[in-house]
Amino acid sequence: MSAFNEFDQATRTELEAAAFRRLLRHLDDNKDVQNIDLMILADFCRNCLSKWMVSAADERDETLELEAAREYVYGMPYSEWKEHHQAKATPEQLAALDARQAKRNSQE
Repeated sequence: MSAFNEFDQATRTELEAAAFRRLLRHLDDNKDVQNIDLMILADFCRNCLSKWMVSAADERDETLELEAAREYVYGMPYSEWKEHHQAKATPEQLAALDARQAKRNSQE
């Protein structure tokens, strides 16, 4: 059994990329999981993943438009995903998100 840090850099990158692609498939298979729920529970969502991809491209002096990253993450244009899969946030969800953000801000 190997420890992750014992793999060469190329293998680590390939494993990380495969895990990321699997995460995207999992999110795609579970469209009923709303972004606000992800933010409440894990402090990230599909939009965060899109922004992180843009940031990673920037760090490598590459250009990746946010909408292109969103389309990759969502598997369709973001506007289409919102229209077909995004429910209106409930007052309870909004309150839980506010509490999560307040907790995070108090820890900074």
